[in-house]
Amino acid sequence: MRPGDQVTARELCSVTGAALAFPALDGRLIHLQFRRFSGCPVCNLHLRSMAVRHAEIEAAGIREVAVFHSPADELRPYADTLPFALIADPGKRLYAEFGVESAPRALLDPRAWLPVLRALLRSTAMLVRGREGLPSRRQPHGRLGLPADFLIAPDGTVLAAKYGEHAYDQWSVDELLSPRILG
Repeated sequence: MRPGDQVTARELCSVTGAALAFPALDGRLIHLQFRRFSGCPVCNLHLRSMAVRHAEIEAAGIREVAVFHSPADELRPYADTLPFALIADPGKRLYAEFGVESAPRALLDPRAWLPVLRALLRSTAMLVRGREGLPSRRQPHGRLGLPADFLIAPDGTVLAAKYGEHAYDQWSVDELLSPRILG
């Protein structure tokens, strides 16, 4: 997907069972994020940064939607702690449609190492405090997914896209809200 491409309208179902008219959610822009698996420490670190600044994102007229290749039952425990929709895509249909890939460079790229270390330390601390559990040992689609971000207009036009080069290569909140992305 590239800027200018059209996304097919459809209904997505969040892990809480809420139906989402995609991409026309409330007439707002959609920030569609592709993450890896439920409980992924790197994904959790990034999503927490988005959750902390969620009010700013909403004030800019953007709705967050995060897609994971985990089953809904594995994602549901996280739905209460994040202020945006989580979509389970265990068949990776959306991943294929948007061209989101997996590759060893997700974790082997040296630029990912410091964020991975921070994410592991944070997740370990949360696990010890009983605030988070361990991710499922079984990850049918692997642990080497690359992140991707898309900003989509209510009419389905892709306004901006980013395909990550490593596990922590995604838009920050500042990048998402920047004039470069929002135009």
